[in-house]
Amino acid sequence: MFKDITIGQYYPTGSYVHELDPRTKILVTFALIAGLFIINTFIPYVYIVAFILGVVFISQIPLKYILKGLKPLRIIIIFTFLVNVFMSQGDIILSIGPLNATREGIYRAIFMAFRLILLVVGTSLLTLTTSPISLTDGIEQLLNPLRKIGVPAHELAMMMTIALRFIPTLLEETDKIMKAQMARGADFESGNIISRAKGLVPLLVPLFISAFRRADELAMAMEARCYRGGENRTKMKELKMRRKDTIALTVTSFLLVVLVVHRIV
Repeated sequence: MFKDITIGQYYPTGSYVHELDPRTKILVTFALIAGLFIINTFIPYVYIVAFILGVVFISQIPLKYILKGLKPLRIIIIFTFLVNVFMSQGDIILSIGPLNATREGIYRAIFMAFRLILLVVGTSLLTLTTSPISLTDGIEQLLNPLRKIGVPAHELAMMMTIALRFIPTLLEETDKIMKAQMARGADFESGNIISRAKGLVPLLVPLFISAFRRADELAMAMEARCYRGGENRTKMKELKMRRKDTIALTVTSFLLVVLVVHRIV
């Protein structure tokens, strides 16, 4: 299961999308998220799907690899689908005990499932096409105007990037610990929910110890390299908006305008 998680991983291909300024990709991602919450019908999904498929094609990342990241979220998607089916008011088409499935609920469930899937795929493209260092620089540059009110832009950017970077590492560590515990007779799959939760204790304790150890090693490495925060720091590569970034932002803005107009009309 853990090998299927793609969030936080970087997939280098040297494509047009990979060469975009990280600030551009962050803004495009936020615009895509805003667009997903603006729409209220199925027709605009066609525009968003076409946009995402276009980005996937240009980025040269296999679509199968991106969709693989949905596997760990299938339980959440199914749960969201069922909640909307049975908890929405409307014309009842099926009754299972005290639960009633409505026509409006099915419509809303499919709508929300599409939104969740596109949200995961769209945000995954950000980390898959942007290296952790570039992502840190991009977030820091976007947060720089907030420094005037005392917001530590560099520290916030670094913390968010480290968190994203260590997701695959901690998942790999979890997988190793699970296999080691299963080799010693631990059972994580059988029994009810309570017994499964109790079975996670032998997994969580060494995982927390490993996470704290890695955090300590990272802090020591940063201190050994004389890291002192973002003040007076220079960069070997300065971020610069180019023509390709202007094109990407223009296309995204056009998509957002189309979605807003479709919502109003």
